[in-house]
Formats: sequence, C-alpha cells, structure tokens
Amino acid sequence: MENYTYNSLTLQLEGLNVSKKWIYPVFLSILFSYLFIMVTNVGIAALVFIDKNLHQPMYLLFCNLPINDILGNSILLPRLLVDILLPPSERLISYYACVVQAFITQFFGTTSHTVLMIMAFDRFVAICYPLRYSTIMTNKMVMKLTVFAWGSAFFFVGILISLSVRLNRCRTMIMSPFCDNPSLFKLSCESVFINNVYGLTFTVVLLTASIGSMVFTYTKITVVCLTSKNKSLNSKALKTCSTHLVVYLIMVFNGMSIITLHRFPHYSDYRKLCTILFHIIPCSINPIIYGVQSKEIKKFFSKSFKSKKTLPSFHQS
Repeated sequence: MENYTYNSLTLQLEGLNVSKKWIYPVFLSILFSYLFIMVTNVGIAALVFIDKNLHQPMYLLFCNLPINDILGNSILLPRLLVDILLPPSERLISYYACVVQAFITQFFGTTSHTVLMIMAFDRFVAICYPLRYSTIMTNKMVMKLTVFAWGSAFFFVGILISLSVRLNRCRTMIMSPFCDNPSLFKLSCESVFINNVYGLTFTVVLLTASIGSMVFTYTKITVVCLTSKNKSLNSKALKTCSTHLVVYLIMVFNGMSIITLHRFPHYSDYRKLCTILFHIIPCSINPIIYGVQSKEIKKFFSKSFKSKKTLPSFHQS
C-alpha cells in the first residue's frame, strides 16, 4: 500500500537512471552541452546589443531566442548535473523550488513557440511586403511583438502552474529528472480533471496558433517566390526561411514526443531523454544556424579577426 505524506515541503526527484559506468560520460556530455549553450547564446545576445549594425527588427526579434535559451537552461541543467552525481535518495528539492522550476520549464517551451511565431511574421513582411517593411516593422512594432511573445507565455503558463499549486499533495516523488507541470499535479490525490482540460486546451491552442502561423506565412512566402522572377529575393527567402523552419520543426517534433510519452508511463526513460534533449538540441543549434546564416554577424567576426591580425604588425612598426 502506498504511503502518503500530505503537503510535504520536501520532494524527491527520480532523476536519470544511469548505470555507474555511464555516470561520468553522461555528466560530461551534459556539462559540455550546457557550457556550449551558455557561451554561444550569451555571445550572440551580447553581439546584437553591442553592434549597432544589428539593431534591425530581424536581429532584435531573434535576440529573444538566445535570451529564452539562457533562461531555460540556467534553471534546469545545473540542477540536473548535481543530481546525476548524487544517489537517488539524496536528490531532494523544496516544493517552492520545484514550482519555480516547473514554471520556468513550461515558460521556456511556450516562449520558444511564441518567439518563432513573431520571427515568422517578420520574415513574412520582409519578403511579401519589402517596400513597406520599414514602415510596418518599426521599433514600436518590434516592442509590441516582443511583449506579446513573453507576456502571453507568462500569462497562460501562470494559469497552468496555478491550477497545479492549488491542489493538496499526498505524494513526494517527482517522476522526472526535473520539475514540470505534469509531474507537479501528479503529486496530488485529488481530481486533476481541470488541470488536464486546461493543459490539453492550452497545448492545442498553442500548437494550433504556432503551426497555423507557420503554414500561413510560409504559404504566402512560397507564393511570392514562385510568382517573382527576382532571383535575389528568392535566394534571400530560401536562406532565412529554411533555417527558421528547420529550428521550428526540430522543436515541434521534440515537444510532441514529450507530450505523447507522458501518456505512456512504461516509456519513462525515453520521455526523460526527450525532455532533456528538448532543452539541449534546439538551444545548441539556434546560435549556429542563425550565426552562420547572418551576413551581418559573419561580417562582425570577420572584422574582429582582421583587426586582431593587424595588431602585431602595428606594434612592430
């Protein structure tokens, strides 16, 4: 018979089931991934703020992506690294820390969608209405889109977590490597019908809006490219849109895998792996794809490299 501990302020994380011989390889893999994510995303975000040539709507909107990646991984991966080295019985977390982690985890996933949506809108205006781009994508519009991306995610995730926090808890085991909303409301022995209804509605609305905006914008962009004889426009559209679409599809596939695997408890190890990869893979790929694809970012690094090469000869003379 299951032992119940009501409203305990100390919870236990199940963590990753890693055999002893794989503990350090897994730890080092996640550590290097975390360091790579932080260095590249902080670097890209700092570059956009520092270089005035990058103070354009496309880069200012894109900057939301590395900021979100930094926030999401700073809350999750350091704690995960510590827990890997601890025995299962010592993987403890306070209830309030768990709520914060669950909020940031859900917020990270939602904001990833909303940011990619506003970036798609920017590409749509740039390619379909190039002559009106500067009048539509003003600083005020960029600010509105940014507030929408973060504000809507904060509002809806806030409701999602609040519905879980209101429940009385009778369990203390988080059946996941970290705290997320499903793991949080599964601690309760009360009815979670409202949580399931809102969670499902929230997911459907988010994915419908996300996928719908992508289909709409890319359909319009495709029509413009097919009817236009401007090779420069088509080349620009192919470069910017293909990278954006690759990032989006990777994120959606990973996210859908997590949602599906939550319905199958016997595949918990695969679900854990997917949840960790959801944070690592897109956040590692984003700065590489957008950094390599961007002419302005490549120009910045090229100038920096050339200036460093000329410094020794300057001193010698």
